[in-house]
Amino acid sequence: MSALPFEAPELLSEHACFGGVQRFYRHHSREIGLPMRFGLFLPPQALELGARPVPLLVFLAGLTCTEETFAIKAGAQALAAELGLALLTPDTSPRGANVAGEAESWDFGVGAGFYLDASAEPWSRHWRMESYLLRELLPQVQGEFGLDARRTGIFGHSMGGHGALTLALRHPGVFASLSAFAPIAAPMQCPWGQKAFMGYLGADRCSWSRHDASELMRNQNRAPYPGGILIHQGLADKFLAEQLHPERFESACLAADQPLTLKREPGYDHGYYFIASFMAQHLRHHAAQLAAAGA
Repeated sequence: MSALPFEAPELLSEHACFGGVQRFYRHHSREIGLPMRFGLFLPPQALELGARPVPLLVFLAGLTCTEETFAIKAGAQALAAELGLALLTPDTSPRGANVAGEAESWDFGVGAGFYLDASAEPWSRHWRMESYLLRELLPQVQGEFGLDARRTGIFGHSMGGHGALTLALRHPGVFASLSAFAPIAAPMQCPWGQKAFMGYLGADRCSWSRHDASELMRNQNRAPYPGGILIHQGLADKFLAEQLHPERFESACLAADQPLTLKREPGYDHGYYFIASFMAQHLRHHAAQLAAAGA
């Protein structure tokens, strides 16, 4: 995907944070056709005069979250500052599109658009989260803030975990590292995914498979992430049995010879206490692989 021109973002707020800075921005998205927001944490290494471009880690949040949720709840900035990682947290959703049924459609994922480009009406005009992230926000944030495009990783939670896995697999070479917390790993097999895909893509299940992480992995000719993928899954997660299906992604990785560390954690649920508990492992996983990508 070629990058779209980027309208200079409006700085909404700025907060000193562990020697770096946590910022929140708003800009008009040409791809989505609506105002969009994103958060950006810049570590102290990025603020030094003449600094070398630092690596960037993109976090995709789940349904109902905003650009602020991760920054406030995940507890990532302290270690990100130590490791020299910038953190990009886009809002999960087009908002204020005034589409009929928008307010009632959260059950099938309008909150995050499942990180795909909708092809079915009435969602196809504004629900273009894949193109927004890949063609517009990511390349332009990398350029605007002097971040290292070669050293960019992606991770996410729940629906955002689905987004991280599918975008990384659909766009080889864009992301040098990959992980997820409790991802919707086989959306064609769960009620959340089936509702979302029917709403956004229509009844053609062939198009669904192009946005299903387990199906995408099963069709790989070689391991796309030879350094390994990391997934954490809480075993007290109320959505595990019906909605998440990490075992299907695990099986697909085995078939593709893709190294996968799937950590099943007793007692942990689906929320941000779970994410914060294992955030350090994910940041270190990405820092190691991004360092290798820049070597």
